[in-house]
Amino acid sequence: MRGTYYTTMSALAVLFLFPLVWSGWSSFDGGADNYAEMARFGEGVDVYLVNSVLVSAMTVAGTLTVSALGGYAFARFDFPGKNLLFLVTLAILMVPYATILIPLYVLLGHIGLQNSLVGLSLVFVMFQLPFALFMMRNAFEAIPRELEEAALVDGCGTFRAFWRILLHAVRPALVTVALFAFLASWNDFFAPLILLNDGANFTLPVAVVSMTQRTFGAIDYGMLQAGVMVMAVPCLILFVVLQRHYVRGFMSGALRG
Repeated sequence: MRGTYYTTMSALAVLFLFPLVWSGWSSFDGGADNYAEMARFGEGVDVYLVNSVLVSAMTVAGTLTVSALGGYAFARFDFPGKNLLFLVTLAILMVPYATILIPLYVLLGHIGLQNSLVGLSLVFVMFQLPFALFMMRNAFEAIPRELEEAALVDGCGTFRAFWRILLHAVRPALVTVALFAFLASWNDFFAPLILLNDGANFTLPVAVVSMTQRTFGAIDYGMLQAGVMVMAVPCLILFVVLQRHYVRGFMSGALRG
């Protein structure tokens, strides 16, 4: 039985890792020139990398802040329209992603955030909010109220108990939400393509796709695969480092309620 399990898991590991290994090998096909050409492409890969890091960091920070505060409020307080508001937030998941990007583009223009990394981050936060809020509400509901009551008896205010006690208790859920927000913002292509029109603001996915637009339709697959590897490696590192917290957070949050 155990031999069958390990054989199956090994086969699945090879199946899932093969595309990544192939991309890595293709990126060095012909030497390191592929990475040198990618570094010089357009505004420079360092510009696109910084843009992606900034967008992902703002998305993660915004998602964690809103979902943690909102999840705590939905889990601990009763207020008029609580259930309706929660359902409306979850209903964002039912809206086709591509259908509202143009209205959002117009809205960002009205508030002065068109072609802005901040505006793009706010859009990502909005799309991450339903899942993140659901996760955080369930995570806070899983914490015994006695823990919070004990902190209040010891002299902590509501916010201090939230900051010093409850956030530490829901750390796996926070890691899960942060990881999902990072992966979504780091890898997304469609939203930056629609919402950004200045090459200096492009993120890595848009820049990598732009690498295929060469003279007479010729594609430099080596340089393209080098760009793919630059995008993939941070995701792999984060997932491996945070895997334990991610699994615990997903099991304790998403499967409750």
